[in-house]
Amino acid sequence: MKNNLLIIVAALLLFSCGSDTSSKGILVENIDALNKAIKEATPGSEIVLKNGVWNDVQIKFFGNGTENQKITLRAETPGEVFIQGQSDLKLGGEYLVVDGLYFTNGASPSESVVQFFINKDTVANNSRVTNCVIKDFNKAQRNMSDLWVLFKGRHNQLDHCYITGKTNRGPTVRINLAGNQSIKNYHEINNNHFGPRPPKGGPSGETIQLGTSSTSMVPSHTLVSNNFFERCNGEVEVISSKTNFNEFRNNVFFKSEGSLVTRHGNYCIVDGNYFIGDDASPYVGGVRLIGTGHWVTNNYFYNLKGETFRAPLAVMNGIRRPAINRYIQVTDVVVAYNTWINCTSPWQFGVGSNVDQKNVLPASEIRSERPIRTILANNIISNSTGDKLPIVRHDSVDGIDFNSNVINNQGVPFNGVEGLVEKDFSLTELEENIYIPSSDLSDIVPHSGFEFEQITNDLFGNSRIENNAIGATNGVGGAKPTIMDLSQYGPVWYDSTPNNGESKTHSVSTSEELVAAITNSENGDIIQLTSDTYDISSSIKINKRLIVSSKDSTKKAKILYKGNTGTPLFEMNPKGELKLKSISLMGNSENFAFATLKENMSNHYKLDVVDSEIMNFDFVLKAYKFSFSELIKFDSSVIKNCNNGLELSGEDDDKGDYNAENIYITNTEFDIVKKNVIDYYRGGYDESTVGGSLIVKGCTFTNSGVGEENGILLNTYGIINVDLSNNIFKNNKVKQVARLWGAKNNTHSDNVIENSGELVVEQNLPLKLMY
Repeated sequence: MKNNLLIIVAALLLFSCGSDTSSKGILVENIDALNKAIKEATPGSEIVLKNGVWNDVQIKFFGNGTENQKITLRAETPGEVFIQGQSDLKLGGEYLVVDGLYFTNGASPSESVVQFFINKDTVANNSRVTNCVIKDFNKAQRNMSDLWVLFKGRHNQLDHCYITGKTNRGPTVRINLAGNQSIKNYHEINNNHFGPRPPKGGPSGETIQLGTSSTSMVPSHTLVSNNFFERCNGEVEVISSKTNFNEFRNNVFFKSEGSLVTRHGNYCIVDGNYFIGDDASPYVGGVRLIGTGHWVTNNYFYNLKGETFRAPLAVMNGIRRPAINRYIQVTDVVVAYNTWINCTSPWQFGVGSNVDQKNVLPASEIRSERPIRTILANNIISNSTGDKLPIVRHDSVDGIDFNSNVINNQGVPFNGVEGLVEKDFSLTELEENIYIPSSDLSDIVPHSGFEFEQITNDLFGNSRIENNAIGATNGVGGAKPTIMDLSQYGPVWYDSTPNNGESKTHSVSTSEELVAAITNSENGDIIQLTSDTYDISSSIKINKRLIVSSKDSTKKAKILYKGNTGTPLFEMNPKGELKLKSISLMGNSENFAFATLKENMSNHYKLDVVDSEIMNFDFVLKAYKFSFSELIKFDSSVIKNCNNGLELSGEDDDKGDYNAENIYITNTEFDIVKKNVIDYYRGGYDESTVGGSLIVKGCTFTNSGVGEENGILLNTYGIINVDLSNNIFKNNKVKQVARLWGAKNNTHSDNVIENSGELVVEQNLPLKLMY
C-alpha cells in the first residue's frame, strides 16, 4: 500500500510538471500554441514564450484581466525570446502585461512593431509593455513609414525598455488620440533607455510624438518621466508634444541633436529634466516653446551649442490666425528656476521670425506674432567663457517679463534686459556634467509670481517651501543625482554598452586575398594592402566597419576596377562604414568608385576617403533614392577625369528628405569632373528641418562642370548648412560656382574664383511647401 501511494504521488507530480516547465504559467513553443493560450486566458493567466527565435509571428494579445489579476505574456527568460522576421505585437483588452521580449533582425509587416490596439474597435486599456528591447527593427527602406510603439486607449504604460536604431520614416513612439476612447489617456512612458537614433535626413524622425496636428487641441495628460535619451538625433524634435496637458519630468537628454518641443497643444509641464550637450556637436538642443500655458521649471542645461530651432531655450514666434498644423503664438508661459551652464546663446526669443521671406512664402506661413504675457524668473546663466550674445532677439522681447534672473558672463558686455542681473559667482562640480553654484545666491530674492508657490521642489527633489533660492537647485549641496547610472533605465538584463572588440589587421598581397579579407573580416578590422596593384572585376560589398589602407602611405596601392558598366567597386550596404587611406582607385570611365544599393537600404552607411586618388570613373559616388549617409568625408585627396563627382540628389520628391547628413570635403583637388561635381539636394520646405550640412574648405576645382546642364558647379539647392571657404575655382566652364541660400546658414569666404562664373547668394530660395 505504501509503495502504491508513492507511485501515485510520483505520477501526479510528473503530470503536473509535464505540461509546464516554467516556474509559473503555461509554456508555449509555437504560434499555434500561443494563440490557443491567449484564447483560453482568464484573469491571472500567465503565458510564457519558450526561449528561442520566434520568426514571422504576428501576435494578437487579447484578454480581459483585472487590476489585481492581470493577464501576462512573458519570455521564459527575459532577453532569450527573439521576435524576428516579419513580426509584430498587438494588444487589446484590459490589464495586459508584456514582459521580456527582444525584437531584432526583422521589421513590422504593419504600421507598428508594438501597438496598444488590435483594430479601431478593440483598444488596450490599463496595459503595460515592460522590460523589452526593440533594436534595428527597420523596414527595408527609410521612406517606408511605421511606428515602433503606438499607443491608443487609456492608462497604458511603456517602461524599462531599450529602444534603438530606428532609421526609417516615422516617430519611434507615438501617442494616437483619434477617437474618444484615446483622449484623456493618462499614458506613462517611464524609465526607458532610448538609445541612439541616427539622423533620418528629413522630417518625421522624432523619438516620441504625443499626438498629431489633427488632434492637437485635445487633452492627453501623458506623463514622460525618468527616461534616458541617448544621442537621439533623428530630427530637430526629440520629443514633439502635439496635445494638451502633457508632463515631461526628470528625463535626461544626453547629446541628442534636437529639442523637447511643445510643437502643438498647450499647458505642458517641463520640470526637472537634464539637457547635456557635446563639444563636438553644434546641434544639441534644449527646450523649444510654441503655444499657451506651459511651465518650464527646475531644468538643467549644460554645454548646449544648438542655434535657433535647437537653441538651449528657443521661444518661437507664431503665425497670425494659424491653421491647426502651424505655429501658435507663445502666450502665458512661465520659465522659472532653471540653470544654464556653458551654453551658447542660451536664451533665444522670436525664433523662426521670417517676415523677411514674405516675398517667397504665403501669408499663412509668416511667423510675425512674438511671445506675449510670458515670464522668465529666478533663472541662472553661468558661462566659463563670456558670451557676447547670451540673449538673442530675433524679434522684439517687449511681451516678456524678466524677474530675479542672474548671469555670470565673466565681465563680457552684452545687450541685457531689466530683470537679468550680472553677478560674479563660482560653481562646484557635483558629478560629471553637473555643476551647482558654490554659494546660494541668497542676496537675490526669488520672484514670487502667480502660482509660483506650486513649485514646491527643486531639480534634486529638495523642498523650496521653507528655504528657497533661484536656479534649478535650491541653494548649495545635495546628493549626487547619478543621472549617468544607466541601470536606472531600460531592462536590467540588457547591456546597452557596445562591445566593439579588438580590431585585427589583415595583410593582403593579391586581389583574391583582398576580396576574401573584406568578406570575412569582423567589424572594425583593418585591411592592409602590401602589393602595388590589385585587379578587381566585380563589386565588393561593404556591410561592416572597415579600414582599407596601403602599408606604405608614400606608395599608394592601386586598385584597378574592371567591373561592368554602372557597377561600383565598393558597394555600400546598410551599416557599411568604409575608411580608405592612401589608395589609388582607377575605373574604366563607365563604372563607379562607390555606390549604394539601388533599393533596400534599411540602414545608414559612412564613407571616409583620406589621402587617396580616384580617377577614370563614371561616378565617384552614386547615392540612390532612399539611401542615406550619416557622414561622407574626402580629405587631402585627388578626384580626376571622372564624368560625375558626388551625386547625392536622389531624393527628388520634394518631401524634405536628402541623401546625407554631413559632408566634409577638405584639401581635395577636383580636376576634369564633367558634372555633378558635388550635387547635394533637398527639396520641399519644412521649417523645422535644419539639415543637411556641407563644408568645402581648402579645395581646388579646375576644368570641371563642362557638362553641367544648369550651369552651376556645386549644386546645394535646399541644403540648410553650407560653408564654402578658402577654395580655388579656376577655369571651370560654368555660369555659377554655387548658388547659396542666404536666409539659411549658407556662407562663403576667402575663395579665389578665376574664369569660373559667379558665386551667387540668393537670400530667399523658392521651395515647394510640404503641407
